[in-house]
Amino acid sequence: MLCIRVPKKEAEPVKIELISKDLLDKEYRLVKDKEFVYFPIKKRFDTGYELVNKFVKRKPLQTGLRAALSAKLSKEELELLKSSMDIIGSIAILEIPKELERREKLIAGEALRTNKNIKTVLKKGKHEGIFRTQKLEHLAGEKTKEASYKEHGVILKLDVEKVYFSPRLSNERKRVYEQVKKGEEVLVMFSGCSPYTCVIAKNTPAKSVTGVEINPTAHNYALQNMLLNKLSNVNVFLGDVKHIIPKLKKKYDRIIMPLPKSAADYLDVAFKAAKKGAIIHFYDFQREGEEKKSVEKIRKACKLAKKKCKIMGIVKCGQASPREFRICIDFEMT
Repeated sequence: MLCIRVPKKEAEPVKIELISKDLLDKEYRLVKDKEFVYFPIKKRFDTGYELVNKFVKRKPLQTGLRAALSAKLSKEELELLKSSMDIIGSIAILEIPKELERREKLIAGEALRTNKNIKTVLKKGKHEGIFRTQKLEHLAGEKTKEASYKEHGVILKLDVEKVYFSPRLSNERKRVYEQVKKGEEVLVMFSGCSPYTCVIAKNTPAKSVTGVEINPTAHNYALQNMLLNKLSNVNVFLGDVKHIIPKLKKKYDRIIMPLPKSAADYLDVAFKAAKKGAIIHFYDFQREGEEKKSVEKIRKACKLAKKKCKIMGIVKCGQASPREFRICIDFEMT
């Protein structure tokens, strides 16, 4: 299997980059030795790392699903099959192409049968509305939409239909919390059921972590997750960040803005809540090669607010659609 050989200390950003460009072959396991991580890739491309042939194993879930369906779907149908899925606790969320909708119950049943950890299979919908939630259709297994999900040492309880949550941002949350320094006061805007809030509070020496969320259901789960993880340095507030944050009358060392579609509309709120030297993690959707447009949003907001900032880096952290990516721009208020 064709792989990229990457030094261990550089593996995480390379993995994020490969996923964002849809080059990582997710049907195979990555391999590690004492010095390197070997990422299986879909095709050859120009890279600064060595390309090597390596024996790697297929992931059992996806192999089992394809094998189970190989005698039940035509060759053309198998080519359309999305064998990757979002797994949140014991719930699997499948993306079913329109061409396979008449076979969705069969596909869901086999996904359930081939993975003992999955108890429920739901059909993926579109994220819509102010709460960014999606309507999920039950396809197989237990009729529940409440999950208990583990990530970076924390347990997150949530209703996958009523609360926006992406397990695919797990690596990005890790990237952010690894930057948090001792004594920092951290603000998470649009905090949802508190994934960023909880992993930062659990895994860093932050002095305090504050979350603000407008969705009452997500806020309710955030309160439960604080108790579930026995976190004492966390506060969460229900309401619009434009109304809540000014009332807190507090300045923060680090601000996280995980609302890619419209975070730019809230940069003025973030600026007012930022200490001098604060780091802001700003998320946006942008087409490949057009990341500077997101930087311009930040610079324009700074100019209007009579603030100055320094761009520290741009990271791709997920694909939203063909050639469009979720990106994070880390910048410092100067």
